[in-house]
Amino acid sequence: MLKGFIFDLDGVVIDTTAYHFQAWQKMAASIGIQLNETIGESLKSLDRIDSLNKILAWAHQDDKYLPAQKQQLAAQKNQYYQEYIKNITPADVMPGIYTLLVDIKAKGYKVALASASQNAAAILTKLRLTKYFDIEIDPTTLKQGKPDPEIFLKAAEALHVANHDIISLEDAPIGVQAINAAGQFSVGIGNSHELTAADFNVTDTSQLTLDNLMLAYQKWDNK
Repeated sequence: MLKGFIFDLDGVVIDTTAYHFQAWQKMAASIGIQLNETIGESLKSLDRIDSLNKILAWAHQDDKYLPAQKQQLAAQKNQYYQEYIKNITPADVMPGIYTLLVDIKAKGYKVALASASQNAAAILTKLRLTKYFDIEIDPTTLKQGKPDPEIFLKAAEALHVANHDIISLEDAPIGVQAINAAGQFSVGIGNSHELTAADFNVTDTSQLTLDNLMLAYQKWDNK
């Protein structure tokens, strides 16, 4: 029986992909790496250090930096990112998400945020959506990043809801993979060819309604 929802942040609640990419570009340029959009896309749903490691490996510089230096580079990227998101407002909420959250809470379902971003709480505040989330998982407490299911398992545990009773929403293939590994109902938002593992797919967030999510979940639950 459906009892809860888990949302990713970037690409689901708000599209900060461009801000992340610009921040990584600026950081990378400072160490002589020119990023392209292909590598930028591959960073979706990865935490800060995993993203940095992927960039360094792509540029064949993965052995050039010590862990402490990597932390400094990641912190530098975050400073750039925070500058870019200063002017975020509720108008930046993805289409259909505000109505979906209102409807979910009106029905009494529990809601968690499962984001790799350490800026997630601040962004929710800027969007004025904090009250719609019962739990926000702190990514600094995690031992594994996506596609490991840890963040979704922790969110379910914090909500006190069984994994089978949860709908989780993601826009990245590794996020969908993590949801499936957790045994939750996965909703993929975006290109269906890239999100083939999702239990249910929509092209964009404007297609998300509580009714169509519940219907898709019921079909999955009855298999």
